[in-house]
Amino acid sequence: MRLTEKQVTRTHAEYENPFQRWPVALPIVLVAFGAILLAMFAGYIVWRKRRRGSECDALAPHILVYPSYQGDAAPQLICRQIDFLLPQMRRTESLDDLMPEEEPAQKERRASDQPPPIKQHRSNSFSGYGGNLGGLDPALYRNRGDLEDELHYPEGHLGRVWFYLRYEAGCEKLLVTLLKMKNLPSRTVGTANGCDPIVRLHLVPNERRVQQSRQKKKTCNPFFDETFVFQVSEKELADHSLRMTVVDSGRNKRSGTIGHITFPLRHLATEHPNDQLELLKMDLEKETDGPCSDLGELLISLFYNENLHRLTVSVIAARNIKLHDTGKDETYVRLTLNQHWHTVKVKRTSNVKGAGEPKYSQGFNFRVPQANIDVTSLCLQIFQPQQGYGKDKSIGKCVLGSYMFARGKALTHWSSAFANPMEQIQNWQPLTE
Repeated sequence: MRLTEKQVTRTHAEYENPFQRWPVALPIVLVAFGAILLAMFAGYIVWRKRRRGSECDALAPHILVYPSYQGDAAPQLICRQIDFLLPQMRRTESLDDLMPEEEPAQKERRASDQPPPIKQHRSNSFSGYGGNLGGLDPALYRNRGDLEDELHYPEGHLGRVWFYLRYEAGCEKLLVTLLKMKNLPSRTVGTANGCDPIVRLHLVPNERRVQQSRQKKKTCNPFFDETFVFQVSEKELADHSLRMTVVDSGRNKRSGTIGHITFPLRHLATEHPNDQLELLKMDLEKETDGPCSDLGELLISLFYNENLHRLTVSVIAARNIKLHDTGKDETYVRLTLNQHWHTVKVKRTSNVKGAGEPKYSQGFNFRVPQANIDVTSLCLQIFQPQQGYGKDKSIGKCVLGSYMFARGKALTHWSSAFANPMEQIQNWQPLTE
């Protein structure tokens, strides 16, 4: 039996798309299957919540509240009264009332054995320092009056410093407590808080370690309350002095120093030898020029070019120098640039005749990068040539550099030159041996 072309096409179409036989029943089946899965999932979640609630109820104490409803009235709580008794409280005036009754003879015997009663009073932490129990030790406040502020200061006053000093001989430590300052000068005339003070502390003459306080902003009456420790032996204590320098960090470095104080530690060693704490107050003083050197002075000019990292040193003149009798009537200056105590460059002037005040007027250039300023020093030494082949004799020298190498005027001269580049800084420097 042969099929027609239409029958063959219809047969192939039925085999290729079998779902076309049920175009409406298939979506209904899928929706029903999804609803069954959703119902099963919801039932599982409800079952887990009920199980968790039953576990919590099993662990929680059984506190039952019985609601009572009467029609549309608000629910009422039924409370059950619980009967309980408070323990009997006994009022006593003293601990003796709690003791068992004693016979009169025992009471008399016990009273005779005990010391007389002590009057009750309140004690404090100062009772261990001596004096009456519960009283304050006046020695702890013997310097309290020194902390009081004064209303009037003398004209031209630079400021006043309060500080504590104590030396611990057992561990050879000097404790310096910087307390406060008053009446520091303001940068701007007419303002009361135009000062940003910093205090630098060190021991002179040979202490290279410098300690610095925290900076206080916009105040002429700063309060520090900072303690600094210096290691110094008891034998060398009397030979040292404590030096404090107050600097206004808001000004330029050349004019930033307000003043300084110097306290000889020999006074501390003689007057307070037993580790006592001493409160001191001292007024700041301006940096004064020291006495002229017996060897003479040298006039030096420094000029720093920060763009080229070049330091120009001009040796201008000398005065009050003393020549040796065995040498020639002329001198010269030798300049030595050192970094980390190692010689980097050596230069010298020409010989100049002159008995006491020779005029050199010669300049020299040295390369000093900004990163090496703190580790660089410059030594200028005056020599007198000798007759024949003798070795030239030294008349005196001066060392300019950072705090690692110089102090006083030499340190100020060096710091000012690098703090004010492209500006010529000229000063007389005393000569030392």
